[in-house]
Amino acid sequence: MTLPTLSPDQAEAWDSLAETFALAGIDLTAEEIQPPQPGKGRVMAVIGKAGSGKTLLLSEMTRALREAGVEVISGDYEGRKRKERRTVAILAPTNKAAFVLRTRGVPATTIHRILYTPVYDPEYEKIADWLAGTGDRPSVEGLTDAALDRAKAFYDQHASIPGALAAAGLRGSDFIKGWKRREDGLDIGLVDESSMLDERQFEDLREIFPTLVLFGDPAQLAPVGQSGEMVFDRLAASQKLILNRIHRQADDSPILDLAHALSDESVDFPAFERMVREAAARDPRVIWAERVESDLMARSPVLVWRNATRIRLIHAFRMAYGAPGDALLPGEPLICDGLELPLKHRKKRIDLEARGLIKGAQVVYLGPGNKPGFSRLHVIGAEEPRLSAASIIKIEMPDIEEPFIPSAARMGAAFLHGAAVTIHKAQGSQWPDVQVFAPDISAAAWSNRTEAGIPLWKRLTYVAITRAQERLHWITRSRLARPSGALTTGDLDQPPAPIALEVQDADAT
Repeated sequence: MTLPTLSPDQAEAWDSLAETFALAGIDLTAEEIQPPQPGKGRVMAVIGKAGSGKTLLLSEMTRALREAGVEVISGDYEGRKRKERRTVAILAPTNKAAFVLRTRGVPATTIHRILYTPVYDPEYEKIADWLAGTGDRPSVEGLTDAALDRAKAFYDQHASIPGALAAAGLRGSDFIKGWKRREDGLDIGLVDESSMLDERQFEDLREIFPTLVLFGDPAQLAPVGQSGEMVFDRLAASQKLILNRIHRQADDSPILDLAHALSDESVDFPAFERMVREAAARDPRVIWAERVESDLMARSPVLVWRNATRIRLIHAFRMAYGAPGDALLPGEPLICDGLELPLKHRKKRIDLEARGLIKGAQVVYLGPGNKPGFSRLHVIGAEEPRLSAASIIKIEMPDIEEPFIPSAARMGAAFLHGAAVTIHKAQGSQWPDVQVFAPDISAAAWSNRTEAGIPLWKRLTYVAITRAQERLHWITRSRLARPSGALTTGDLDQPPAPIALEVQDADAT
């Protein structure tokens, strides 16, 4: 194995993780693996701020595990169980976070896609086993050799079973018959954005993975209801691997510079705003803006602190695009606010959650479905983004207690508008351009509130500006620029074969 070039703190973390894996029967140096042995589980955490190299370490550790013979569990299919095989799953709490990792070459999936596994039709499972290398080339009625060749070519390039079967001309409803809650344990879990995990998710993961490694940023905002504490805060010192050094990118990121300036206790809000303005004067990746860009809001929400601000900006966005008061326009952004389904519809809940429609998912409205109360949706960052679902869409209005509801199935997926979101809900996501609404940050500074001993405005600002991959827009006034054109859905990626998973409402079941 060729070791990556690592800084001293990264190398120390690497050695500790390698030792943990060796105790579990995986020797990264010799590239040898032993069958898993029952025993006490182990949890480790790699902790560092933005730019400290967590993603590099996660990526390189994934590569080393694969080179040692450890199989990646993708969440879309698992082949036949073998006693001697070792597996790893790379997980993220949200679709968007998993998507960001996949764009960097890390085969990540969401926690929900690991907690819930697909049930394949036995006939098409033969194809999945063949593609995964655990079975012979099958003969399947209705599929030609050319279709199987297309499936194999797709799988060799993308390592996706559903995508390969779609390339063969099959629909998702042909080969996936449902989803089930995982009952058997796995092996190694690597979890990115672990600062977002709540206690329940953490315990679920500990039940499934004997070896669990969390990657998290201690400067982010803790999950709501956990008093500013993150799940890795309770680990013993020997379980925490701290990355202290900040690695400057080749082109020196002014956004990271601003993020780390927040750790200086002498920097108050006025001083920080001066730093933002100075950065904007010398670098086009930081933009000092006096108005919100409505064009950007369609795909990357404005980040705010207060709910009242969020609602006002959403209302302004809809007015700017001429959206009617009683309906949605195709292309309007939504945020999933959960699934409103009773226990008897547990299977339908699993269907949608496994497809990426989980609380906090960023979604684009494509238009009404074929049945009353249904919507056609594109789930941003999901591996198979197109679906149709019974929807309860709530659009909140300024100074009006009750929202208007353009789509109201009796049960199904609940949505809020997504043109603006709170900074808490933005955690785990990144966008090329991020607009941060500075008047809200100023209000947080004037409130003198703290979280875990740190001024709240600093935690909010840190999370907000580190959501920006390329450009940070620091919005200084409550103004909205006119859109340059009508809303569109043409920018969304087209999947090879959309899978329609429909949640029936009470009248349709």
